[in-house]
Amino acid sequence: MLRTLLRRRKKALAASDVTVTDPPKVRRAVTAAALGNTMEWFDFGVYAYLAGTLGKVFFPSSSPGAQVVSTFATFAAAFLVRPLGGLVFGPLGDRVGRQKVLAVTMIMMAASTFAVGFLPTYAAVGFAAPLLLLVCRLVQGFSTGGEYAGATTYIAEYAPDKRRGFLGSWLDFGTFVGYSLGSGLVTVLTATLGTDGLTDWGWRIPFFVAGPLGLIGLYMRLKLEETPAFQREEEAQAEALSEGDPVEEARQSGKGRLKEIFTGHWEAVLICMGLVLLYNVTNYMVTSYLPTYMSETLGEPETSSQLLVLGTMLLVVLLITTVGRSSDRWGRRPVFLAGSVALVVLAIPAFLLIRQGGILLPAVGCGVLGLLLVCFAGTSASTLPALFPTRMRYGALSIAFNISVSLFGGTTPLFASALVEATGSDMIPAYYLMVAGVIGLVATFFLHETAGKPLRGSGPMVETPEQARTLVARSRTRASRQARDVWIRMRHPWGGRHHDE
Repeated sequence: MLRTLLRRRKKALAASDVTVTDPPKVRRAVTAAALGNTMEWFDFGVYAYLAGTLGKVFFPSSSPGAQVVSTFATFAAAFLVRPLGGLVFGPLGDRVGRQKVLAVTMIMMAASTFAVGFLPTYAAVGFAAPLLLLVCRLVQGFSTGGEYAGATTYIAEYAPDKRRGFLGSWLDFGTFVGYSLGSGLVTVLTATLGTDGLTDWGWRIPFFVAGPLGLIGLYMRLKLEETPAFQREEEAQAEALSEGDPVEEARQSGKGRLKEIFTGHWEAVLICMGLVLLYNVTNYMVTSYLPTYMSETLGEPETSSQLLVLGTMLLVVLLITTVGRSSDRWGRRPVFLAGSVALVVLAIPAFLLIRQGGILLPAVGCGVLGLLLVCFAGTSASTLPALFPTRMRYGALSIAFNISVSLFGGTTPLFASALVEATGSDMIPAYYLMVAGVIGLVATFFLHETAGKPLRGSGPMVETPEQARTLVARSRTRASRQARDVWIRMRHPWGGRHHDE
């Protein structure tokens, strides 16, 4: 009888505890989530490559340097409202579902980006023009506050445990494809229309493209189903509420969720913020600031600067899923550790190469930055959702992610350009990256390895029924052995010690 009780204490997995994923549903989930990121980053690519042009259109009375700073200030303003979007959309996604919220954020992102193409210029309406641009950017930033965290959560909760790194990397694959499409379109327009044509009317074209992209993404997201993890959590919450559980009733309130995030999971929040800082400072330095840095600060031709960064993005696109697959095999921590150390060591050499002028050496410098960036881009989408339990994953990740991005990531182009302008040192971006590398190294030190393991608050997820049966059998064997060992030690408390000695 005692042995039976001990066996129950070491509960083995039941078949119902293991979720067998449906490959077509997984593919749809990954595609729809990645397409939203493509839409978001198409806008970022366009905005980064048009920074100089938009400065002339919306801030014509300023000096060239002040125009760039003003344009990036508008860019950064969108990131200031991202935490508000995270506070609204994140907890909402934990209450009503991931799919519904992701559809709403897609509509808002597409509409606000599309609207930029219709804005009047400063020459037409004066100061109202930059104000309207700011409004569009704020709406886009607010909606983006629920986008990335929701997309990573959605993919993570659909992916098999052993392939979460590979499947999650497709989300950021969409990020850099979107950026490449946006920046590539601007590069083509710059080459064909020239600076004057781009300033007069050509800058509107990339924003018009956002409309059809948004409609396609919205259609795909409306066809999605809720994740298995959320459905199980929703059933458990409904059962607890029906039984009058006061703890669950407190959790359902907005204040209850926020309190639990910051009191019960503050360590995970800080680790998340550190990793997000590492990834996004590197990301925005390369994608949003580097084209302007090479053309405005170093005086390189605009087209060649754009092509170099575009080539860097294509390098990231080619390698990102390989890095994601590698994180499934080697673990998330080793990839983050290697990338953080390399960022501290290689940031200065990379920018020294970029400063040399020409094509070859700057291309090598940009390539180094791309290799550093892909270490974080290929791993983040599978690492960050695993920090939090299912019942608060969307909300906690939205809040932590967006606070970090707003304070450190999206402000990177603004701070870097302002510091270069103030100090006259064109090596400021390298020092900025080194600081991010040190912070990322500290965050990674406290990160627990999650590769191949179930998400917190969820059961195991596998690809086939055979894998599920094998997992259940192993769990039962392990539980049986644990119970047997406890039984033996209770019957012979000194036998094990004597045997070990």
